[in-house]
Amino acid sequence: MCQAGNCQIVASHKVSRVLPYEPEQVFDLVADVERYPDFLPWWVAVRVSQRDGEVYYTDQVVRFGLVRERFSSKTVLRRPERIDVTSSDRLFRHFSLAWTFDSDLEGNCRVALAVDLEFHSRLFHELFGRVLPHTLGGIISAFETRACRVYGPLTRTVSAAQPGAPDR
Repeated sequence: MCQAGNCQIVASHKVSRVLPYEPEQVFDLVADVERYPDFLPWWVAVRVSQRDGEVYYTDQVVRFGLVRERFSSKTVLRRPERIDVTSSDRLFRHFSLAWTFDSDLEGNCRVALAVDLEFHSRLFHELFGRVLPHTLGGIISAFETRACRVYGPLTRTVSAAQPGAPDR
């Protein structure tokens, strides 16, 4: 709800997919944030400003159509199971993003991406709220393509019981 220009607009989405790679492999690709502009179409620039063990801080620039926005984030690595990204930047009232990586019985990786955003601006909610579900699936697809380039073609067959398509 927006009252006197103070918006509380939340967008929460989750997507998951089974990829025929080991969880550690997918984790490493996701943790390598400085490579995002090389293969994620929405990322224009990323700079890690500080590293402290399993925590790093980044400045990122993303673009959706004509809208280009810069924000800072904090990433916590919990290898190989989880990556948590948060931001207290001016764009967001709340921003949390969680990647999880689990192995299935065939050695595949079930990767899940969950995003919980609360924008300060109704305009950003309108712009990003509609495309966020499709964007998340596209992000996982981009990482799948990146995994194929880095680690080689698909090495395992994803069973019909665990399709490679995004969960709905």
